[in-house]
Amino acid sequence: MRAPDRGMMRSRLPRLRGPDGLSARLLLLTGVFTLAVVGLILAPSAASFHERWLLDRIRAAELASVGVEALPYSLVEDDTARQLLQISGVQAVAVQEEGVRRLLLQAPALPRTPELIDLRQSDPGARLTDPWRTLAGHPERSLRVMARPRYRSGDFIEVVAPAEPLKQELRAYLVNSLLLSLVVAGAAGGLLYAALAFLVLSPMRRVTISIERFRADPEAASEPPQGRRDEIGRVEDELARMQEEVRQALRSRARLAALGEAVARINHDLRNMLTSAQMASDRLAGSPDPQVAKALPRLERALDRAATLATHVLDYGKTAEPEPERQSLPLKTAVAAAAEDAGLEPRGVRLVRRIPPGALIQADPDQLHRILVNLMRNARHAIQGARGEEAKGKVTVEAVIGPDGVILTIADDGPGIAPRVAERLFQPFVAGSAGGTGLGLAIARELAANHGGELTLASTGPEGTTFRLVIPKGQGAHS
Repeated sequence: MRAPDRGMMRSRLPRLRGPDGLSARLLLLTGVFTLAVVGLILAPSAASFHERWLLDRIRAAELASVGVEALPYSLVEDDTARQLLQISGVQAVAVQEEGVRRLLLQAPALPRTPELIDLRQSDPGARLTDPWRTLAGHPERSLRVMARPRYRSGDFIEVVAPAEPLKQELRAYLVNSLLLSLVVAGAAGGLLYAALAFLVLSPMRRVTISIERFRADPEAASEPPQGRRDEIGRVEDELARMQEEVRQALRSRARLAALGEAVARINHDLRNMLTSAQMASDRLAGSPDPQVAKALPRLERALDRAATLATHVLDYGKTAEPEPERQSLPLKTAVAAAAEDAGLEPRGVRLVRRIPPGALIQADPDQLHRILVNLMRNARHAIQGARGEEAKGKVTVEAVIGPDGVILTIADDGPGIAPRVAERLFQPFVAGSAGGTGLGLAIARELAANHGGELTLASTGPEGTTFRLVIPKGQGAHS
């Protein structure tokens, strides 16, 4: 028969787990702190009882010695004096006065040397440890106690007393004190735990249940806050506010998802129709009719704007742009290629480059091209929209090469952007010029952020508009 696998046997054994709930941990801590408080109470209490018991024996022996010495010597026999002193519970008594030590009661032969406790000295450490030494001491242990006299003159009074009676009384006292302390501390700890459970645990449990229900079904109604004005109340208010904001975001996301799906279908059909319309316009280009030749440029521009809008809508609808694949690119070549695709030409809106010779930029070629084309095309549209299709103007691209990257400024001499539009220029569907889609700048800023840089509007006004593009050096770019 095959022996069972040890790993399998270990996996079947129940795992010992500590308390993992806040309530259980709080209860455990309450118990630990209660025991700690009991210990802090018992230690000084036992020391006080121990010292008081010894002082009682010394005072009793002192009073007996005063009585013996007050009577004439002939009236008190030695046995009687011994009995008076032994009534106080001591085995020997001695008094020192003016440097002379007198033995009032001779100690019998003791099996063990007495341990000295000098109550004239203040030693907190010794006071705290003496009771526990007495409890753990030998049954035949004796104590030699010294203290200052109270009822008679002298330097000190010294007694020898057996430790066993003290041990018995101290044990009984500690048991009673322990029981009383446990009852009091337990009641206080129980009240404290109940208060914390009512003030903290119960509200936190409500918050936890609310979060769990919200995770299972965000659209389900949540319990309203309790209206508390403390930190728990603030947590409940913020949680309710956050849940409502998440619900609204989820609803908006669902609506946008449905809208995006519809737009994608419409855009697909629209692009097919635009393709057919562009093919028809190409055939109309060979028509000898002067009216057709006059209207054809307007038709081509309208079709081009519609195709651009469809492309931008699809580009903006992507969940995220891919990570840039940086390369070291000649900056002049990249700017020239973007200017050509943006429609800049020497006879109309022309490009002016102020770029240091041999300047390189570390960027993704495709994404940098899209950024520059968006900015240059917007500049051309702004100039032609204000001055006409045949108007002349310029778009100036200036580069500053620094140790941390490249700073490009793209400026035009167009009419500028209206202030109300400039405040929201980089938001989707906010167009800076007539006929724009309002998506180009939003996409361009996202592409710049992908490079760790930024695209900002530096200035705008009647003298023109200037954008500032920062592309920092990338890590691991290759030439």
